[in-house]
Amino acid sequence: MIGGGLAGLSSAVVLAEAGFRVRLFEKRPRLGGRATSYTLPDGTEVDNCQHVTLGCCTNLADFYRRVGAEGKISFYDRLYFADKQGRRSSIEATALPPPLHMVPSFLFFDALTWADKRGIARAMLAIARAGGNSPIAAGASMLDWLHRMGQTPGAIERFWRVVLVSALDEELARTDARYGIEVFWKAFLANRQGYRVGIPSVPLAELYEGCEQAVVQRGGEVRVRAGVREIRVQQDRFAGAILEDGSEIEAHACVAAVPHDVLLKMLPKELSDSNSPLEGLRHLKTSPITGVHLWFDRAVMAEPFLTLLDHTTQWVFNKSLLSGGPETKGGRRVQCGRQGKALRKKKPRRAASICSS
Repeated sequence: MIGGGLAGLSSAVVLAEAGFRVRLFEKRPRLGGRATSYTLPDGTEVDNCQHVTLGCCTNLADFYRRVGAEGKISFYDRLYFADKQGRRSSIEATALPPPLHMVPSFLFFDALTWADKRGIARAMLAIARAGGNSPIAAGASMLDWLHRMGQTPGAIERFWRVVLVSALDEELARTDARYGIEVFWKAFLANRQGYRVGIPSVPLAELYEGCEQAVVQRGGEVRVRAGVREIRVQQDRFAGAILEDGSEIEAHACVAAVPHDVLLKMLPKELSDSNSPLEGLRHLKTSPITGVHLWFDRAVMAEPFLTLLDHTTQWVFNKSLLSGGPETKGGRRVQCGRQGKALRKKKPRRAASICSS
């Protein structure tokens, strides 16, 4: 197993449970890949970027259960929003059965006009009637589908885009409508729990403490600071891997759970050059997330998190409250984020955290 991010860890745990002897190699000093945390010189634990789950993310929930991390995720029944003027709105489920459980809260959602709401209601009803499938979505982008459904500019920017760019990490014009529709079906319509936001209450690295144990207890091995330099292939079969320290690993099979550009550097040229079996990897594009951490000398927000409307930044997380630390009554430490080019800055004297996808 090459790579100790979420994909590599979940694969390693399942394979170990299935009876395979797993050897996992991770280049970084900690497990979790890009969904991990690191320690500042003063001992503060900082998440690489805020990662969240939803009640509809059943595969991720199953992984957390397998490694004993499910108790480290806190779920929130209310979603909080703020516009440029600072006005707050919220959405939460009521006692009505699905798919009607969100309707009362949605009707009183101040961030949308009645024209916006009427259009959204028609589109959501179409999704519900089709059970998450829409025949007019075939081959269309999510933005095309929304236009076909008569959505107003306000509904697209303040509702559909807010949810989908965060969930799928891509703009609506570049997202297949099938996937966007599936998000709304599973998160808002199919059941009462799908929309609930789950946020780790511990530093991200602590979520994976049970992963190594799950592998090692079944005769496997987990090594960090052990990057793979080359994947060896002979007669179209995996033959082994060479680590960055020059040592060679033998195995019957390999799962490479690393970014596509990293995999290209590991593979033999006959597999990654033009017209080769994996040449398509060269055409994949990335959509990175920018996270900014800030520490303040006073409370700046009372909510655990905010979804921002009409902003470049999309989310703000109240890390002091979410971590359950000594400042749980205030929002002194915040994380913010947006979709775009990766950004890393030195820690200011006082700060907080913001995230966007």
